[in-house]
Amino acid sequence: MLRPSKGIHLYASLEFNIRPVRGPHDRWTRHRFRPVNAPVNLLNLLPADAERVLREFALAQGEPAYRGSQIVQHLWRNPVEEFSQITTLPASFRQRLAERFSMPRLNVLARQRSRDGTQKFLFSLPDGQGIEAVAIPEENRTTLCISSQAGCALRCAFCATGRMGFQRNLDVWEIAGQVREMRLVDSPVSVTNVVFMGMGEPLMNWRAVDPALTILNQPAGLGIGARHITISTVGVLPGIAALAARPEQFRLALSVHAPDDTLRRQLMPINLKYPLAELVSAASAFSRRVTFEYVMLGGVNDSAEQAAQLAALARQCGAFVNLIPLHTGGTQAFQPTSPEGIAHFAREVRRRGVEVAIRKSRGTDIAAACGQLRVERLGRRTPVAANEDTHVEIV
Repeated sequence: MLRPSKGIHLYASLEFNIRPVRGPHDRWTRHRFRPVNAPVNLLNLLPADAERVLREFALAQGEPAYRGSQIVQHLWRNPVEEFSQITTLPASFRQRLAERFSMPRLNVLARQRSRDGTQKFLFSLPDGQGIEAVAIPEENRTTLCISSQAGCALRCAFCATGRMGFQRNLDVWEIAGQVREMRLVDSPVSVTNVVFMGMGEPLMNWRAVDPALTILNQPAGLGIGARHITISTVGVLPGIAALAARPEQFRLALSVHAPDDTLRRQLMPINLKYPLAELVSAASAFSRRVTFEYVMLGGVNDSAEQAAQLAALARQCGAFVNLIPLHTGGTQAFQPTSPEGIAHFAREVRRRGVEVAIRKSRGTDIAAACGQLRVERLGRRTPVAANEDTHVEIV
């Protein structure tokens, strides 16, 4: 019996019939569960587990075990579209691999390029759902903003994804696969940084995000340094604790967006469950420096008094403050704070001893607001009812 690593739930047999365990939270993801004899999705396994399975398969096929290791490097590090492209393997063995295993791809439905170099991708999933990823170039690095869910259940007032509603959690391969696709698309994108700031709340899909982080980080996976991977969350406390328990130096960003509970409840209903005091306490206990994300909403959260309140929160936990201009494509209910207003707000925060930065507004000439392109191309679908507790999938 093969022993999968922590975070991947598998049944395994000597015939390599491996499948995810169906749990109570997976009623909406029937497409993930395959007949026992269907091809094994290698991208849903941690690299070490995939290598072990492939080495044993190679031996069972009369091939040397090292053939399995040859295949693994083409899952993530140097990905190929299909097994036939691994020309270092015998042709007959490649055919048998294709019969037993799979390396599914995300289908690129749309690819938009902004004048500032930002690129937005709309991917379709096997069940027809759509997710987005955004590649943002900056000097000598490129940051890929990836999704962890199709839609989102949290309904933040200023977010296009929130208005869309929740559809389902993404699988491991669908999360890490967004980075993999950047190496496979025409005119590949060299990703140096990854942020979980796309569609969905990553810490409410921890069962898949946890192993996806391993694939993103491990040298046998995508090989991106932990300090170059950021999880952005509205403040799901069990998920923050689970992330803090990992030994890698992954970054944490908290979506604050209001300096007091009354306003934050209006903008972000999740604040009823996880109020600001608990977020600040969790940030204080986190072993790495935390970033406060703060979308600037004209006439709503951008006064000098609110800057002072935000600075006070940040000082309590030593947080860095990142001010984000509102992308007007995300919602029609709010107006962006003017550039002069953002600069004034930043000065008010900074003069109270808190480090602050103003994020550049990128992709303003394309549908770069989170969820905007999906709605434009795929339309709105009936949301799936989601309970905030049952979607916090802590392994």
